[in-house]
Amino acid sequence: MATIKGGQKFQKAMDELAKKVSTPGTLRVGFLAGARYPNGQPVAMIAAIQEYGAPKVGIPPRPFFRTMIAKKEKEWPGAIKNLLKQTNYDVKLTLNLAGQAISEQLKQSIRDTNDPALSPVTLMLRKMFGNHPEQIRGRDVAEARHRVAAGESYGGVSTKPLIWTGFMISRVSYEVK
Repeated sequence: MATIKGGQKFQKAMDELAKKVSTPGTLRVGFLAGARYPNGQPVAMIAAIQEYGAPKVGIPPRPFFRTMIAKKEKEWPGAIKNLLKQTNYDVKLTLNLAGQAISEQLKQSIRDTNDPALSPVTLMLRKMFGNHPEQIRGRDVAEARHRVAAGESYGGVSTKPLIWTGFMISRVSYEVK
């Protein structure tokens, strides 16, 4: 009969590995609860309006979050599996690394979203308010409509959807619990 030496060391290593892998972890990526614009509006609310649109006020959907998930979700299980191996099965470290990567993918999706194009009224508002969209009121939208109808130029402003001041994209984050 063969004798296997080192069984106790092997069992200890397996027990330690089981503890690490059995430690539950949750990863959340996106716009976290505490993120707010300077005027107090939750960033998640504005991001949701951009994602799904607000037809009653003329904001079309610009699905950056769903697009990112559709493009990347099939990669995540394999990436997490590889990260677990690289981190010696440290779940918390693995989820932190995955969170960093996925939050960068979300930022890239925001950068890559260009459709639908911004309306002439939005471009006029950008001209009128510079980097202070929080100052826009209903009467300002009416004024922008009037200016566009009168043929006033709104040239020279960024036509990039989803990124006006850069505040929303800078608040993409993640947390591990």
